Amino acid sequence: MSAAGADDCVRPVPRRLLAAATRLFAEQGYDRTSVQEIVEAAGVTKGALYHYFGSKDDLLHEIYGRVLRLQQERLDAFARSDAPVERRLRDAAADVVVTTIENLDDTTIFFRSMHHLGEEKLKQVRAERRRYHERFRALVEEGQHAGVFTAATPADLVVDYHFGSVHHLSAWYRPEGSLSPREVADHLADLLLRALRP
Repeated sequence: MSAAGADDCVRPVPRRLLAAATRLFAEQGYDRTSVQEIVEAAGVTKGALYHYFGSKDDLLHEIYGRVLRLQQERLDAFARSDAPVERRLRDAAADVVVTTIENLDDTTIFFRSMHHLGEEKLKQVRAERRRYHERFRALVEEGQHAGVFTAATPADLVVDYHFGSVHHLSAWYRPEGSLSPREVADHLADLLLRALRP
């Protein structure tokens, strides 16, 4: 057995299924990937897939959900820290860039295929994303109320400006390019902070 095959045997089944689905959705597209192809690539049965995930769109939901949960946990930690608000916002702004790039396949697949989700799952994802954006916006507003950031631009537009950049990363970022994930994150976070200076 190859080292990769041995690794697959020790990885939990849900992780194997998610890894296989992510790779296939990225290569072929969500709608052109069958459940049979996913279970064959993961080396499990259809019964195993339906035990852990009720359907193919459950896999799609989880692919994005795990990235969003990670980003929310990290944003919550930045927001709760004792650092000055400028540092907390800059750390949060850079982190969402790095974690998006590190999970670029996941986020690309999701934004390309989210229309395949059922109504309830789509509603849930939108609520989770709204919670993230609201927590980020609260940092902007905190700085605006303290006079650290300009209030000339509404906080909602500031958030849209930054996340517009984040959502377009998949259109142009390439791992073999001249900028590392951290360098891209630092540039975008600095742009945001410069835009907020009083």
